Amino acid sequence: MATKLWEKSTQVNAKIEAFTVGRDREMDVFLARYDVLGSMAHIRMLQSVGLLQTDELEALLEELKSIYQLADTGNFIIEEGVEDVHSQVELLLTRKLGDMGKKIHSGRSRNDQVLVDLKLFARAEIEKTVSTVSDLFDVLISQSNRYKDVLLPGYTHLQVAMPSSFGLWFGAYAESLADDLQLLLSAWKITNRNPLGSAAGYGSSFPLNRQLTTDLLGFDSMNYNVVYAQMGRGKMERTVANALASVAATVAKLAFDACMFTSQNFGFIKLPDEFTTGSSIMPHKKNPDVFELTRAKCNKLQSLPQQIMMITNNLPSGYFRDLQIIKEIFIPAFAELTDCLEMTAMMMSQVKVNTNILDDSRYDYLFSVEEVNRLTLAGIPFRDAYKQVGLEIEAGNFKPNKSINHTHQGSIGNLFNAEICSYKNEILTQFTFEKVQKAEKLLLEK
Repeated sequence: MATKLWEKSTQVNAKIEAFTVGRDREMDVFLARYDVLGSMAHIRMLQSVGLLQTDELEALLEELKSIYQLADTGNFIIEEGVEDVHSQVELLLTRKLGDMGKKIHSGRSRNDQVLVDLKLFARAEIEKTVSTVSDLFDVLISQSNRYKDVLLPGYTHLQVAMPSSFGLWFGAYAESLADDLQLLLSAWKITNRNPLGSAAGYGSSFPLNRQLTTDLLGFDSMNYNVVYAQMGRGKMERTVANALASVAATVAKLAFDACMFTSQNFGFIKLPDEFTTGSSIMPHKKNPDVFELTRAKCNKLQSLPQQIMMITNNLPSGYFRDLQIIKEIFIPAFAELTDCLEMTAMMMSQVKVNTNILDDSRYDYLFSVEEVNRLTLAGIPFRDAYKQVGLEIEAGNFKPNKSINHTHQGSIGNLFNAEICSYKNEILTQFTFEKVQKAEKLLLEK
């Protein structure tokens, strides 16, 4: 059995070990690449302040690159008896390089190691999420432009209300995603700050150069105060989770609409047969299971900030093992949301739109407000026009005029999709993805 990094002469009870390690081995595999990158930056800094020799740095970097390749190809494992990714990386180094491998921990704690690992992981996943959100946005805007002239009912209280359009429906969800990108940008900015060098949360007596590791890892800045750097554990995850939950809320609402609109009672949209599932007893069924599962998964994702809050909200400053549990809900969330986004983009790109919805007389009253407005424009006071149309409806004499002329910004006849796209693109330019990619590439090439 491997020796723990912290173990002295007493071996921990096996049941205690199993309970305290929990799912760390499983979750930490996702952090392996980032633990190596953090170690590469840290030892470069150690060499710059005289705590490593140049030949030691070169040997350690070469071996760390090999470990990175293991992680990058899915071949990195955390062995039985090894607590976490940090311990496994140090174990692999000492097997190859002897005592030299033990030097990488100078000026560092597993506390700031996991902090930097989680931040590097989160910013990589945020980049993927932003790309996938942007892809869905593009599908929705494309469909909005394609079907901009096709009307459908708008509802309040699930009662027929006023005319809407597929241009508005698709475009509304696109703009919602753009707002979600604003939250992802805030999460990115909070995530992209360097905690390395805070050690156990109180700094180090070694002459560490925290600005150097900040630059080497492509962070925008460091978490300046070492106590706050440690306090950021849980806060960063909760902030990112709030952004993911916002995206999930948009997609869940879209999925609900899609489920409703595909039902026979509405019949507004239709999915290709190969995108639906059947029933074991009813041969006619074509179920929108993808949208239903997407709705459920996205509703579950919306609970993520609250779960993290309940783990952390009664903790004072300093490190506590409670924080370990956050990994189990935080790390898998990105892949689950990405699956939902990709499925939704595929479904929405292939959906068929009913172009004759409003031919059905049940939707005639949609145009009552249009008639009130016409009378008002003709000089009748609005309240009198409202009463006149209302009395016609009560008497069964209302005859709708189905011509629509909405011209203001963001309306049926003036979707403002170009402006929505500009809004989204302006947000995207504020992410510093290229800076991060360049920094990580340089670390691996040197």
